[in-house]
Amino acid sequence: MAFNDLLLQLGGVGRFQKIQVTLVILPVILMASHNTLQNFTAAIPTHHCRPPANTNLSEDGDLEAWLPRDGQGRPESCLLFTSPQRGPPFPNGTETNGTGATEPCPHGWIYDNSTFPSTIVTEWDLVCSHRALRQLAQSLYMMGVLFGAMIFGCLADRLGRRRVLIFNYLQTAVSGTCAAFAPNFPVYCAFRLLSGMSLAGIVLNCMTLNVEWMPIHTRAYVGTLTGYTYSLGQFLLAGVAYAVPHWRYLQLLVSVPFFAFFIYSWFFIESARWYASSGRLDLTLRNLQRVAWINGKQEEGANLSMEALQASLQKELTTGKSQASALELLRCPALRHLFLCLSMLWFATSFAYYGLVMDLQGFGVSIYLIQVIFGAVDLPAKLVSFLVINNVGRRPAQMASLLLAGICILINGVVPQDKSMVRTSLAVLGKGCLASSFNCVFLYTGEVYPTMIRQTGLGMGSTLARVGSIVSPLVSMTAELYPSVPLFIYGVVPVAASAAVALLPETLGQPLPDTVQDVENRRRGKTRKQQEELQKQMVPLQASAQVKN
Repeated sequence: MAFNDLLLQLGGVGRFQKIQVTLVILPVILMASHNTLQNFTAAIPTHHCRPPANTNLSEDGDLEAWLPRDGQGRPESCLLFTSPQRGPPFPNGTETNGTGATEPCPHGWIYDNSTFPSTIVTEWDLVCSHRALRQLAQSLYMMGVLFGAMIFGCLADRLGRRRVLIFNYLQTAVSGTCAAFAPNFPVYCAFRLLSGMSLAGIVLNCMTLNVEWMPIHTRAYVGTLTGYTYSLGQFLLAGVAYAVPHWRYLQLLVSVPFFAFFIYSWFFIESARWYASSGRLDLTLRNLQRVAWINGKQEEGANLSMEALQASLQKELTTGKSQASALELLRCPALRHLFLCLSMLWFATSFAYYGLVMDLQGFGVSIYLIQVIFGAVDLPAKLVSFLVINNVGRRPAQMASLLLAGICILINGVVPQDKSMVRTSLAVLGKGCLASSFNCVFLYTGEVYPTMIRQTGLGMGSTLARVGSIVSPLVSMTAELYPSVPLFIYGVVPVAASAAVALLPETLGQPLPDTVQDVENRRRGKTRKQQEELQKQMVPLQASAQVKN
């Protein structure tokens, strides 16, 4: 009897599974808020240079006399006349500019606070020559997610999913709250980096802990539920950011709930599958009996003895006592094959995803409306993805989502800039496909890696995703060469990565592998069946030959 049979015997999807899965998934709502929080806390309002402090605008003329105009007649954001320029109005607003010397805003800036009363941009003047610092804050956050995926993925395989998850909740609560009270920009960036680290650990352990406690036939439901929870968080972020436009209050509002998550996470039950793979049979038995009691299967739990557990989980106990290191992903041929293919999927999905969602102000419409639309498209996209995942298979869902996303982005690259409605629609459709790809790759990665290295594999996959999210803003700088260059790059990468899906095994309806040998058996399954059939055919021939002799 395999571990899945034990779960079914002890209630399948019982009261325990419903409660723990709900509580583990709940913090995912606020993960979307943290990932794209800087769309609002670092929004760039309309701004222009502040004139000298001793300037009397009533005597020296209007403010316009100090502000040069760009080629389209709009006030320059980063230049100021050294002295007020008076003269008759000109149709294009550019004639006056050629008669006066300018300098780059020596007295600071004046911001339009009608939409965003306070952001990190307005508080620390992250505009003009300091504009790159705004993106640095987001890149450092993503760098933290990268470090967190590497560190907490490995720690969870050694210390357990529950312990790491508890610590991650506390770290997110403390670092996020401290970021809201940061006195300066470097301190803010430091705490954002720490928040990124802990949030990476949360998303990895959330998926793994839930998958390892659920029967085979429900894993796709868990993955889809997690994805929908993340989408709900995008709706929540738009509403909360609209109601609380001040960046410090908004940062605090999405961080304080993690203190509550930290408190109730102490009641989580550690993965019995992880205990079994670690060779700790006594704790495996204790947790399974606790689950049986919660599910109302007291009799089945009482009948579950140490001897019966040893017979059921003999494979885990004999081959899973030693924890594999991350190097095994490259050292073992079967794991190396999975690692390289999955790395392409993780990188491509995150690379294209953050290339779209972190440029909401570039659509030219309300940033709150775009946030809602980007969240709304996930609902039908993930429903279709779930139906394909659960009925057709993981491979078709993963390949189709990446391929369609890349095609939408590539088409967007050739649509004229003035077709804003068409461009926005294609971007929204591409974002929905990428959200489905994220939903699938999390489930897919957890199903192809063995238990002894599953969390490490998820951590390395998330690491590659963070590399993609860090590289993505750099690609957007190529727009200075030609406006559509970033879109072509964002589109080609997922299309190319979709080909790697064909090299991965299908996991629909398959039990989770516990050891590297299980992965090898799955990879060589067809060959072994053929060999067994050949041996059966050869035995009668050999027997008949002996009779003739």
